[in-house]
Amino acid sequence: MLFDPFQSDVSRSIWESKYRYRHGEETVDRTIQDTWLRVAQGIASVEKHDRSDWAGRFLHILTGFRFLPGGRILAGTGVPHDVTLFNCFVMGAVEDSLDAIFDALKEGALTMQQGGGVGYDFSNLRPKGAPAQRVGNIASGPVSFMRIWDAMCDTLLSVGARRGAMMASLRCDHPDIEAFIDAKRQPGELRHFNLSVQVSDDFMRAVEEGDEWPLVFPVREPHEDRDANGRTVMRLWSNRQQAEPCRIHRTLKARDLWDRIMHATYAYAEPGVLFIDPINRKNNLAYRERITTTNPCGEIPLPAYGACDLGSVNLTQFVKQPFTAEAELDFEAIDETVEVAVRFLDNVIDLSRFPLEAQRRQALGTRRIGLGITGLADALIMQGLRYGDVTARQQAVEVMEHVCHTAYRTSIGLAQEKGAFALFESSDYLQSPFIGSLPDDIQAGIEKYGIRNSHLIAIAPAGTISLLANNVSSGLEPVFDFEYQRKVLQPDGEYLTYELTDYAWRLWQTLNPGMPRPDTFVDINRLSPEDHLRMQAAVQPYVDNAISKTINIPADYPFDAFKSLYQRAHTLGLKGCTTFRPNPVTGEILSSEQDASRCCDIEREAD
Repeated sequence: MLFDPFQSDVSRSIWESKYRYRHGEETVDRTIQDTWLRVAQGIASVEKHDRSDWAGRFLHILTGFRFLPGGRILAGTGVPHDVTLFNCFVMGAVEDSLDAIFDALKEGALTMQQGGGVGYDFSNLRPKGAPAQRVGNIASGPVSFMRIWDAMCDTLLSVGARRGAMMASLRCDHPDIEAFIDAKRQPGELRHFNLSVQVSDDFMRAVEEGDEWPLVFPVREPHEDRDANGRTVMRLWSNRQQAEPCRIHRTLKARDLWDRIMHATYAYAEPGVLFIDPINRKNNLAYRERITTTNPCGEIPLPAYGACDLGSVNLTQFVKQPFTAEAELDFEAIDETVEVAVRFLDNVIDLSRFPLEAQRRQALGTRRIGLGITGLADALIMQGLRYGDVTARQQAVEVMEHVCHTAYRTSIGLAQEKGAFALFESSDYLQSPFIGSLPDDIQAGIEKYGIRNSHLIAIAPAGTISLLANNVSSGLEPVFDFEYQRKVLQPDGEYLTYELTDYAWRLWQTLNPGMPRPDTFVDINRLSPEDHLRMQAAVQPYVDNAISKTINIPADYPFDAFKSLYQRAHTLGLKGCTTFRPNPVTGEILSSEQDASRCCDIEREAD
């Protein structure tokens, strides 16, 4: 009798509804082993030499859920459908004209139709009430146009087991920033969007020092070059390459605006914040691109038309002798898996279709990949470590150091074999602060041979694929609960309720029947918000893209303490921050109410 890799009904359901390949009435993937084989052979097909050998290596890391590729890869590899294998896209600038707006809408629709999640910066759209001189009308503002995107997404993906995922961001100095902050106050409003404010270092300084904060917009008409007091300021605006004069529309207290962002986030979990200056300062390609937004869940900051494919190493599969005094991670096996996974994700770039030619050029020019981890919390429990303790963070740091450095060394080797990414410029690339933090041998290797991929590391939410892998804890997150119910969307648009058991808890019960849970079994209700923040900050130095992490906040958590978490996140050098506090608008995290979907919910992450 063949071994069944599925330990729960929900895992089998996820496979059957999202990743099992059927051609019309014919079921092609009879088992998940067929799915793994289809994917391994497809990814190996771009190899010029030793295809069967690489297919075998790829199959090895896929088998048993050791390596979990992004959902688009699992669903689309080796099938004839016109789909992309990339989860993450940032679209081109939404320029301030009706023609450009609807061209951008069309590009987004085409990208989402093929399976990609998309991110937008709406900062180029003039504020509500501003004159549109050419046609004599008054602008309706960014938020009104975002509703068109939301309706498009709702129409395009109204039926099926995937929901549309989009990110919308706006500058903290845009005149409509307050309307943006309040945009999701009503349940159901802009429900396909995650919202994030682009927060600058200057704004955080103004908050700290109690300064006034000007809300500005670039001069678009000759008569707009000054405010009522004759003032303009120079700003590097959105996707522009140099500073330009911006009219001051009005000023307000920076602390008042910060409080408004924080009150909205406290009350209904949005918007999040993107610390846009650290994102750009630490970008390996800062010498040639400016980033203003991210993919829907925030782990991949990208320039206009940027794209990235994802995959996660499932740490639960590398714990030796779990729940014993000798339990430890097999770092040698992790390193070997990372080496193969980097090549796997690099091959995806050559194999994938792209909805737009501009996306293809960006992907081939930079060859960004986002390799991360999942199952961290369960792996810690299996080793007797308590998420939130310093020893657990030290273990997470050691893991991410291995993943990062092994990935970079592998990418250098791929550059020797296949060539560096097309837009690589050695002297400029080596000036990146992140590259400067890597070991000397890696920097020397990049200088001598180049590197295949401009970016390599990201920690994604990995919610769907973690459910597929028998409900391991997702991404960097702690365990939500050890036993609970969850409704999962089915292909027919209906929801089924499943009983979920955490992977580590199920394994403990198997190995120690009847024994109570040790104290190391902690869920989100036994962790402080500071525990979440410290874990994210601990691993950030080894992540060149970014981290998708939701800091869970108790309903009775004081607002002043909540607000300081975001300021501390900025001080710690994080690239963004997202929290979730149960509230009347969005409900409970992972609740059965579908309007409760938040950035890392499995129906919002574009698989």
